[in-house]
Amino acid sequence: MNPSDSLPQQRLVRGVALLAAALLGLGVVMWIAANWQAMGRVGHFALLQSLVLTTGLGAAFLLPARPALGLLCLLSVGALFAYFGQTYQTGADPWQLFALWAALTLPLCWATRSDVLWAPWALVAATAITLWTYAQGGQHWRIDAAHLQLHLMAWSASFALAVALSPALARHTGAGLWSFRLVAALGVTGIATTAIGSLLQIHFAPQYPLGLLVLALGLAALCVPKWWDVFAASAIMLSLNVLLVAGLVRWLFDGGGRDWVGRALLIGLVAAGLLAASVSLLLRLSHRSTRAAA
Repeated sequence: MNPSDSLPQQRLVRGVALLAAALLGLGVVMWIAANWQAMGRVGHFALLQSLVLTTGLGAAFLLPARPALGLLCLLSVGALFAYFGQTYQTGADPWQLFALWAALTLPLCWATRSDVLWAPWALVAATAITLWTYAQGGQHWRIDAAHLQLHLMAWSASFALAVALSPALARHTGAGLWSFRLVAALGVTGIATTAIGSLLQIHFAPQYPLGLLVLALGLAALCVPKWWDVFAASAIMLSLNVLLVAGLVRWLFDGGGRDWVGRALLIGLVAAGLLAASVSLLLRLSHRSTRAAA
């Protein structure tokens, strides 16, 4: 039998196992919620802790089932923390829950060396960064010059997360493209959203030009062949286009005037030109990266 013939079957079995692990983890959480009054705290904690322990040991010793059991263990840890916070009302900020969840499951992801765990872990870590920004910003999403240092710290954390899960460090972490692309998309979205939010303020905030600079530096870093990823580069390029067009809109319409049609036409032409230039640049960079890899 040709080994390649069994490859689709192996992928199907792996996919079913991962889906079963995810559904089982969510099923336990839903079952506890449905039987909140029936079991009591001790029963709930015993169930969740047993699930964490058994799946963790299974991931350590059962190599073929390690990704599926590791995923279930990661979800179980989150469910245990959520139940603890809901039961005892510790008063901790939500970002602390996600940060602790990410910190305690990091060795699990490192040992498993699979995107099956790195991708959800990256989502947990990115959520912790977002919630931390919200908490440190006074429990609101206000964007002004007073919060510049806070946003720069959040951007730096997102950048460090993307670097840690990048293909250049994949031989050390075992992370694949999906986790890196997820982190890149979330980080770029956060930077672009903050920069656009600064444009909506009455007084111009410095997050806008700095957002453009950070995204441009990220694109420059991706131009290095070993860092190249067309998905991340496309996300950055799209965000740059959106920010440039949004800046043009504010500049044109801040001055008032009645020539709405002319300004709208100019905005459309600039947007079309930026899109064409972006596609051309991405194609050239992709071809250059392909030649360098060959």
